[in-house]
Amino acid sequence: MWFWWFMFICDFIVPAAMILGGRMMWKHPPKDINGIVGYRTRRSMKNKETWKFAQEYCGRLWWKIGWLMSIPSALVHIPFYGKSEGMVGILGGIVCTLECVVMISTIYFVEKALKRFDMGYGDYTKEKQSQPDEGLEEIDALLKDET
Repeated sequence: MWFWWFMFICDFIVPAAMILGGRMMWKHPPKDINGIVGYRTRRSMKNKETWKFAQEYCGRLWWKIGWLMSIPSALVHIPFYGKSEGMVGILGGIVCTLECVVMISTIYFVEKALKRFDMGYGDYTKEKQSQPDEGLEEIDALLKDET
C-alpha cells in the first residue's frame, strides 16, 4: 500500500515541474540571455526578442500541458490501488516515461514557433510583417497574458 502512494506521488513530479517551471518562465522569464536558466537552444538565444518569445511560449505550453498531464496521471493509478508492488512499479515506470516523452516533445513545438517568429511573422520590426499571414493571430493570442 505504501508503495502505491510512493509511485502516485512520484508520477506527479513531472507534471508539477512543468506547471511550476512553466509558470515561472511565462510570468517571470530570465531577463538576460544565459546558458543556465530558461529555454536554451541556439535559436532561442539568437537575440533578446527570440529569447523573450521562447520563454513565454515554452512557459505557457508547459503550464497547460502540466495541468493536462496531472489528470490522467491520477486516474491511471486508481484501479491499481492495493495491487502488487510489481504491477504498481511497472505502471509508475510507464506513466513517468510517457510524461518525460511529452515534456521533451514540447521542444519541437517551441522550435517550430520560434522558426515562424524568426521568419518575421511575430517580429513587428521586420519588413515581412507587412505581408498578410493567417497564423499571426494564433501567435499573438499565445503571447497575450491570460490570467
